[in-house]
This record gives sequence, C-alpha cells and structure tokens, in this order.
Amino acid sequence: MDERTSKTTTPELEELRKTQAAKKRPAADPTHILDKAIYQLWETINDLDQIQPERVEHYRVSIFGSSRIRRGDPIYEEVRKLSAEVARMGIDIVTGGGPGLMEAANAGAVEGQSGKSRSFGLAIHLPTEEAANPFVDKVFRHRTFFSRLHHFIRLSSAFIVMPGGIGTALELFMVWQLLQVKHMKEHPLILVGTMWPGLIEWLQGSMLERGLVSPTDFDVVKLVGSSEEAIPIIRESHERWLQQERENASSGTNP
Repeated sequence: MDERTSKTTTPELEELRKTQAAKKRPAADPTHILDKAIYQLWETINDLDQIQPERVEHYRVSIFGSSRIRRGDPIYEEVRKLSAEVARMGIDIVTGGGPGLMEAANAGAVEGQSGKSRSFGLAIHLPTEEAANPFVDKVFRHRTFFSRLHHFIRLSSAFIVMPGGIGTALELFMVWQLLQVKHMKEHPLILVGTMWPGLIEWLQGSMLERGLVSPTDFDVVKLVGSSEEAIPIIRESHERWLQQERENASSGTNP
C-alpha cells in the first residue's frame, strides 16, 4: 500500500463524509416524534396502573356539576348541603376545583369536615377558570382533560353528577363507560336532578332500541330527584367499603 492510499482516512476526509451523510439523511418529522413520545407516555401510564392498589386508602366522592351555577341559585345551596353531609361521614370530596357547583361542593366539604375528611380540587387551566376556588385543601393542576379525568377515576370511590353542561357530560360518560366495561366495579354513579331523566330516555330510545347498548348498561346509573336521595346511596357504599377494610385488616391483606 503506497502513501497516498494510507491517507484516505484523514480526519478531514472523515468529517467530509459525515457532512455528506447528514445531508442525505431525511429530516426528522417533529409530528412523528411528538406522536411517538405521547404514545410512549400512555404506555408508561398503563404500566403504572398495573401496580396500583386495587383499593384506595380513603373513601372519596367526586361531585361533578356546572361552573356557571353561582351562589344564590338553589342548586348551589343544595350541593353545598350535600357535600357537608357527605364530609360529616369522614368522606373526602373531590371536584374540578373551579367556581360554581364545584365551589359549592368544596365549601360544603370544609363546613362538614370532621377531622378525617379533606377537600380536593383537580383544576385545569381554562380561559374562564383562572384559579382554584378558596375552599380546596389540596389542589392538583392539570393541563389536559385526559390527565384530569384519569385522576378523578384514580381518586374516587363514588360519583355524584349534578346539573351541568358539556364538561359535566364528559365526566359522566367517562365514568359510565368504565363501569359499563367493568374497568371499575362497585362505584356508585348517581345522577341528581330533573335534567338527567330526559337524557336517559333519549339514550334508551335512540341507542337501546337499536341494540347499540344493553339494558344492563343502565343498571350502573342511579337516578334520583334530589341530593337528599343520594346520601343513603353513598352511606351504604361507604359502609360496605369500611366493612371490607375491617375484613382486610383482620386477615392481614390491607393494602
């Protein structure tokens, strides 16, 4: 091998080869990278869900409802009294942390706190909701509805749905779907007030009659006319939960 051949891998030539190879390599698609990262994040969340305890450490009730129903409305006062009564049982209250009926529920939780219960707010940044209401003991701030809904599910043992709009309906159907496919069990889903029977009638007439849902799908929803009717349902569920806790403790299987 002569001297000219031995110098074909000089640092300068290697640098030139790398530059040419980089020019030939197609540019990475930012959208593809972002989609891949989000999918990997979802996979991580799914993996973490497999190691979470089957039972939460404390019985909590999520109360969903409109942010537009303000103090002075009879429904606001009804939610406040409902939440106070539930909190007196030693049950935590969970809301979206915003104004309206969320504020009413958190205010009632503070009023009824027995030393064992707390008031949670799962806040999300919206143009119409800048900060959590002042009655929240612990605030969790979310940037996406996906993570917020997931957090509601993880925290709660029961769900009470008061009158509300699109956001309330989203929360209702998310919980209903998980109960339908049995990703959650023995979690009461209670619809309070006069606006919900019309929705159920529409679902039965539009979906059930066409075989798009099963009759048993409606068994997981409890319709009540007032919040006073919701309290016995929550009390019964809470007592079952406490009994299971006592049985787990006596058998040494408490998480």
